Amino acid sequence: MTRLRTGAELLELVDPLADLLVDTVRAGASLGFLASLEPAAAAAWWRGAAPAVDAGLHAVWVTRDAAGPTGTVGLRFTETPNGVHRAELVKLMVHRRARGRGLARALLAAAERGAAEAGVRLLCLDTETDSPAERLYRTAGWEAAGTIPDYAADPHGTLRATTLFYKRVDGPEGGAVPVRGGRRAVVSGVDYGSCHARR
Repeated sequence: MTRLRTGAELLELVDPLADLLVDTVRAGASLGFLASLEPAAAAAWWRGAAPAVDAGLHAVWVTRDAAGPTGTVGLRFTETPNGVHRAELVKLMVHRRARGRGLARALLAAAERGAAEAGVRLLCLDTETDSPAERLYRTAGWEAAGTIPDYAADPHGTLRATTLFYKRVDGPEGGAVPVRGGRRAVVSGVDYGSCHARR
């Protein structure tokens, strides 16, 4: 498993990561896209994430086999002064050719460790209610905060409920609120202010 630490590292994998995103959506996962998602649009999404990786606002982990990426997960960090202790888990995906090997759970654990190392104490996510992903999060110790009906369409266009989850993360600082500082970051035209350069 590899953490992509720069936008350049992400851009080197844009095409195979786009294939992974397309495969996961077409397999039925609700990731913000419909089943009509084309590789070019998936690649554009990944390219759009590169500046946030460089800014330290988006962390990405990837697993691979001889054919390329088999899975990925991301963390999106919050830069508002009162929210630097939390992050959102995003885009947990495993390619159909690699399922049944425990990769989703391994990716989830890697993101949780990475969050703790970055000083994050609270993780959140949303996922389709009654989906395999929801079952994974429940068995991995995530707590359901509530369910919103008709929140998003599944890949086939049917509105589905979404369950919001959170998990408290224990780290080396024993729950202290992390102090962020460093360079200013501008991502997609938005100035995120004082941005911590995460490891």
